[in-house]
Amino acid sequence: MYRNFSIVPHIMFGRGSFSQLGDIIAPHRLHPESYFVFVLDDVFKGKPLEGRLPVQGDDLKLLVNVDDEPKTSYIDALVQQIRDYKDSKPDGIVGIGGGAAMDIAKAISLMLNNPGSSADYQGWDLIKNPSVYHVAVPTLAGTGAEISRTAILTGPVKKLGINSDYTVYNQIVFDPELLAGVPKDQWFYTGMDCYIHDVESLQGTFINEFSRAYGEKSIDLCRQVFLEDHHDKDDKLMMASYFGGMSIAYSQVGACHALSYGLSYVLGIHHGIGCCIAFDYLDEIYPEGVREFRQMMEKHQITLPRNLTANMDREALDLMVTTALNLVPLWENCLGPDWQKKMTRERCLALYKRM
Repeated sequence: MYRNFSIVPHIMFGRGSFSQLGDIIAPHRLHPESYFVFVLDDVFKGKPLEGRLPVQGDDLKLLVNVDDEPKTSYIDALVQQIRDYKDSKPDGIVGIGGGAAMDIAKAISLMLNNPGSSADYQGWDLIKNPSVYHVAVPTLAGTGAEISRTAILTGPVKKLGINSDYTVYNQIVFDPELLAGVPKDQWFYTGMDCYIHDVESLQGTFINEFSRAYGEKSIDLCRQVFLEDHHDKDDKLMMASYFGGMSIAYSQVGACHALSYGLSYVLGIHHGIGCCIAFDYLDEIYPEGVREFRQMMEKHQITLPRNLTANMDREALDLMVTTALNLVPLWENCLGPDWQKKMTRERCLALYKRM
């Protein structure tokens, strides 16, 4: 059976487009007493961007912390904070920040209309009720969180996204000016998430012409950004992120993302750098991609952390392996239906021990 998946219906792109955010959400303010929630990465607290939010009336500004990967307990607490703020639900949620902040906003928009804990919905198509209207304003580029149907969360027993067509944003505002001033390492690691999306999609067994069309354009833009010099690199990277997210939407990611989930769940390593750490050891699976990735690291003088697992006990290592191998669709895309014969627990453990 073919999937009939949802995509973001409204997209605005252009330098300075953030200034139109108020006009974009105005038609979705349903009555004079209604309100919007602005989910803003707290790195912008006291910065000019905070002052530019089109806040009015009873709107709630929710500063969120992404020093750690988003946890289901954190989502539940934020949802309760909104419920305590007013008896009525907000007309909309606006997520402003990088991938983690956008995932938090997606998860909040879902949980306002669905009972229980966000941990109850970690998996595929478990959400029953549509989300609150929600808007993405990325201030980093690469994760594809603005286009994906997944809100990646760490729960009490696993790291796994809320995967649902209802997760998809209703609107994206792409303003490349918002990428100005991002620290180089963070810019690189987040951008590499996009590059790795492309490699995993294009070389996966789920590949099709839909995914290939987006993936090939995305990886071309990544090469322009990370191997060449262009004055409009931020514009290119924003579109690479979007196209990369579209590519995996109708295929899947692969070994690197599976392994990065283990690193994140057990060691708390952020997704972008976790993908880079894992990808650097996957030359047997993605030889050309890893070779080009290392050229990009050299050009931008990036040094990855090493020996992360050197002092880990066997129990912790086994948990990393279990976390990675539980992501069955990723391994099927990477290695085919008989993937378990190719990626055994022993091989997976050996990869982690090298990290």
